[in-house]
Amino acid sequence: MMYEKTQVILSEVKKVILGKDAVAEQVLLAILAQGHVLLEDVPGVGKTTLANAFGKALGLETKRIQFTSDTLPSDIVGFSVYDRAGAGLRYQPGAIMTNLLLADEINRTSAKTQSALLEAMEEGSVTVDGVTRALPQPFTVLATQNPLGSAGTQPLPNSQLDRFLLRLSMGYPDEESQVEILRDRHQGNPMEAIKPAVDRQTLLNLIQQVQAVHVADSVYHYIAQLAQATRSHPMVQLGISPRGALAICRAAKAKAYLQGRDFVIPTDVIALCPSVWGHRLVLGSKARLREFTPEAILEEVAAGVPSPERVAFRP
Repeated sequence: MMYEKTQVILSEVKKVILGKDAVAEQVLLAILAQGHVLLEDVPGVGKTTLANAFGKALGLETKRIQFTSDTLPSDIVGFSVYDRAGAGLRYQPGAIMTNLLLADEINRTSAKTQSALLEAMEEGSVTVDGVTRALPQPFTVLATQNPLGSAGTQPLPNSQLDRFLLRLSMGYPDEESQVEILRDRHQGNPMEAIKPAVDRQTLLNLIQQVQAVHVADSVYHYIAQLAQATRSHPMVQLGISPRGALAICRAAKAKAYLQGRDFVIPTDVIALCPSVWGHRLVLGSKARLREFTPEAILEEVAAGVPSPERVAFRP
């Protein structure tokens, strides 16, 4: 295993992202699991900095698109222009043709533009004028979303939220981290201190190793039972879908790998429930009336499903 490489990546990112080790680890987890991340938080807490730090530490091409009300689908997927020299149409790539895309304020654009991005995230390709083009590999979207109370926002529907592997919130730094941030920014730009920890091919090798992490049948059954428990919960209108169950399995593999294991244990699954399943649950009217949160319901579900006592480790 190349577990040590992941720790070097995180150490480079932590040169800039202070006091948010858990968030940085989960973003790397999503990249290794080939999933996408929705960062839901107020402006100014470092979401863009986080994406740029990972782009540098991973040696990946990074692009950023600022979503506004007039952003068009062609800005994302690209478009065809007439090429006089070639006497035909030439494809002009959109922002999505990159390895790491920061989709800033995704809830400030139209539903049509949101759908163009999320379809490409799901399919791993874009189709322009009947020609399908694969996205670069690896490919990850870090999308940011302001709180729904902000002016001019259009919330993502639940069917599109399901395209994100994780939903995270950075939150404000604690006092000690805030002081460290002020000190670092006063002396210069700490982003310049980040060095590439891996190259693109090494990252692809890490992703392959994550895919090979072993999951025992007892853990598969455990995930299925947890998903079924959300579907039958009286406070839940729409429980975890099979795609959601697959998502937590992929994420659990990456979490095990980051901890230096080549097998998944039930604790990996439980630890990821809030960030992988929290945005996938649709609560019923009773739950909203009583101000239940998806995280509270998932905690209740986890307490009611017995964890497997034995897990078959890979020999």
